[in-house]
Amino acid sequence: MGDDRIDEAFRAVPRSAFLPMTLRRLAGVDDALPLGGGPTCSQPSTVRDMLILLDVHPGDRVLDVGSGSGWTTGLLSRLATPGEVIGVELESRLVRSSRRALARLPDLGPWRVEIAEPGVLGLPSAGPFERILVSADARGRVPDPLLDQLADGGVLVGPVDGVMTRVTRSGDHLRTTHHGQYVFVPLQEP
Repeated sequence: MGDDRIDEAFRAVPRSAFLPMTLRRLAGVDDALPLGGGPTCSQPSTVRDMLILLDVHPGDRVLDVGSGSGWTTGLLSRLATPGEVIGVELESRLVRSSRRALARLPDLGPWRVEIAEPGVLGLPSAGPFERILVSADARGRVPDPLLDQLADGGVLVGPVDGVMTRVTRSGDHLRTTHHGQYVFVPLQEP
């Protein structure tokens, strides 16, 4: 994916629109910002790195696991237009606030944000997905339920034990590569 498309998405989907009013002045700071209760709005440079690895194409169906504030859902929606982006989030207050923030932005492709179903990782009922972004740290390996939702030719990006991991699917074959150290909140697996 070209950096120009990512730059355009960052301009069209400002981080500040997804932050609590008290933190909006910090939107340009390259740090994760707290959303209350543990979740954070990821560091912009980390989000950029993940989007480069994810390589979203127009028309892709994308799953945003741990969508939090909704900022990544908005960025993904902009990149995947006219494709569909579905965010899933455990915290209902974040689902509500992210829906409000996304609804105020023009020129996004189809998107929706759902409350994560208890005991279910991702959104298997809506899969498969060409791209899956995971914004929480898995322990030991990429969880099988997420790999099961990855379409043939698809890409999954997310941290595993602090290492950014990219998985590509070709039929039944999975190719995994590693791309540096990052800090994320833990992934809550069923």
